[in-house]
Order: sequence, then C-alpha cells, then structure tokens
Amino acid sequence: MTTKILIVRTSSLGDLVHMLPAISDIARHVPQAQIDWIVEENFAEIPAWHPAVHDVITVAHRRWRKHWWSAETRAERAALRQNLHSRRYDVVLDMQALMKSVWLVRQTHGLRHGLDWRSAREPLASFFYDVKHTVNFWQPAVTRQRELAAAAFAYTYSGAPDFGLQAVIGGAVIQPYAVIMPSASRPDKLWPVEDWHKVFLRLQEHGLALRLLAGTEAETARAEALVAGRADAQVLPRMGLNDIAKVLSCARVMVGLDSGLTHLSAGLGRPTVGIYKASTPVRTPLEGPAYTASLGERGNAPSAETVLSALEQALAYRDASSAPDSLEGSYSLSGSDFI
Repeated sequence: MTTKILIVRTSSLGDLVHMLPAISDIARHVPQAQIDWIVEENFAEIPAWHPAVHDVITVAHRRWRKHWWSAETRAERAALRQNLHSRRYDVVLDMQALMKSVWLVRQTHGLRHGLDWRSAREPLASFFYDVKHTVNFWQPAVTRQRELAAAAFAYTYSGAPDFGLQAVIGGAVIQPYAVIMPSASRPDKLWPVEDWHKVFLRLQEHGLALRLLAGTEAETARAEALVAGRADAQVLPRMGLNDIAKVLSCARVMVGLDSGLTHLSAGLGRPTVGIYKASTPVRTPLEGPAYTASLGERGNAPSAETVLSALEQALAYRDASSAPDSLEGSYSLSGSDFI
C-alpha cells in the first residue's frame, strides 16, 4: 500500500540541500512512499532533483509578503489552499517548525508530525502537530533532519548522507576551474579582499581559472572589483539553479562563504571549502560525499593561511571520475584552533 507523505520545508537554499538525505532515508525505509514536498517557488528545482520526490508544490511567501492583500496574491493563496485541501496524506511532516510552515500545515489533511516545544526553533509551532518529536537542536542540520524523519516513520537510519543528486551530476566532466562564492546575504559574512587574492593566487598556481557567482547587481559589482585585471577570471551572469548546479558539478574545487550555493556544491560532491565569519559551522557544516572544510566561527573568521591549507587538501582530493587515489573526509575548525 502506498504511503502518501507531504514534506513541509519551504526555504532557504542551504536548508533545502540539508533536507535531501532525509528524503533518501524515507524512500529507503518506508515501503512504497509517495513523497510530495511544498517549497518556496524560487527553490522548486531542489526537491525536483531528488528521484524520490513525486510532486513539488510551490508557495510564494517571499513574493506574497510584499503585497499580501493584493487581489493577485489573495487569488494565489486561495489556489494553494484549494490544492492542499484536495489532497489526502498519511503523514504531513513539518521539517521547518516555524509559524510560517504551520500556516501551511494547517491547510493539509493528514496526521501532522513536527518538533516538540524544546526542539522547535519557534516553540509555538509545536502546538499545531498531532505527533511531536524530540530532536537535539545543537547538532548538524543534516543529522537533525535525518533524525526527525526517522522518528516520524519509526526507523533507524545508517550510513553517510545520500543527497540523491546523482541525476544532476551524471555525465559531469571536471574542468580546470574553481568556483568562487565571495558574496553573502549579510555584509558581516564577507571575507577580506586581500585574503581572497591569496586564494586566487594559489588557484592560479594550480592552473585553475576562476568562475565567480553573483546573484544581484551589488554582488556582481563586488565580484568584478575583486577580480579586476585578472584574465583568468569570469563573473558569471545570474543563472537559475539548474545552470548553477551544472557549473558546480564540473568544478575542480569550490571556495565560498557560508551560503546556500556553497552547501549545494558540497551536496553535489565537489571538494568544497566554506568560510564562516558570522555564523557557526556547529549546526550547518558543509556535508557531502567529497572533501569539505567548514572554517571559522561566528565573530572569528579563518585566516588566509587556514583556508589555503584546506584548499590544498581539497585540491588533493580525487573522485572516481578523475583518479582512484581518493582523499576522503571533512573537518570543521574554528579560528581558535590556530591561536
């Protein structure tokens, strides 16, 4: 008998990437699972990449909140409500535990699972679940999501996280370039220009061109200033997630600030070095099947020397598509480890 499941996790990019291993676990442990996923419209590609996801339902909170009471927004909200009311699920699993996700959960039909008062980021959300689960807050996000899914469906998971992105990276041929993500959603996450230049020099010594990602006009301007005068560097135009995933999949290595695209690179199996300055890698370290390094800590950015050391290890990694001598593993270090 088919078990119909609705996953509620709408954003953000990095959090959705962290969700993917839990989806793989559910597909592996729940017989005949039919998994639907409700997600913010800008990130619809991510659940669609996973082969176990049956249907992707989009919501537009980010767009709607700008004009919540406009006729167009009201019509779109009504259409979503009708869509959710027309479906019947065995389990509705809220893996976000925020009041904005509860707003969606309350429009569904099915046994509603979520985090309990002590586990939820917004504890009030726990009042709206039929079944509540305890999951330790201070642990990596991938582990936290896998534990919540395992508790909801009463199984024990094992093994390394499977992001289910094989279809996305299938046929990717590694090219001699490094992807750089020098921008972030907040200015306090930015890394010093002179440190980026040291990274660029090291990558040049390894014969790698630079491909910089930028999403907004301000990010594009910052990236162009960062590589001004470099013939080996290209600031890529704004792209959709499918095209970004293709660029990342073919990169020799990726170095980026703590951003969703850096986490996507790790999930895609590319050697990835993450730079943390205004956030902690305790809860959101980079995770993936290749080499990853999560460097720094809130208020304590990693030095250029620390990043260069990790970069050398990332460049030494060889996956199955390039060479048999793999250097596997990941690590997470704060700046205090080098004081």
